[in-house]
Amino acid sequence: MEMSLRSQLLKGILEGCILAIINQQTVYGYELSVKLQQFGLTDVSEGSIYPILLRLQKEKLIEGTLKESPSGPKRKYYHLTKEGQEALKEFIIQWDSVKIPVDNILEKGGN
Repeated sequence: MEMSLRSQLLKGILEGCILAIINQQTVYGYELSVKLQQFGLTDVSEGSIYPILLRLQKEKLIEGTLKESPSGPKRKYYHLTKEGQEALKEFIIQWDSVKIPVDNILEKGGN
């Protein structure tokens, strides 16, 4: 139960987190999953990221560019489009509109 609630909550915000990381620097899929794990999202697998990357590309929020890799095949590095930057701004606004009241409820609602 606890894990499924966490994954349901994550599903909705993962897209915004991915946009925010790609906004900082161009990354490829595996590197992105490592970064998410470094930030504490340890249960986000590489396999769960690729469908999101495909959807973000389809929605024209990110673009991928194939580049040479020091080891093995070429890697697709992702960067935000102008639409992606707008979507990230909107995500931040929407996140704050949920995060702040929820934090207030959790802090004060128990008393």
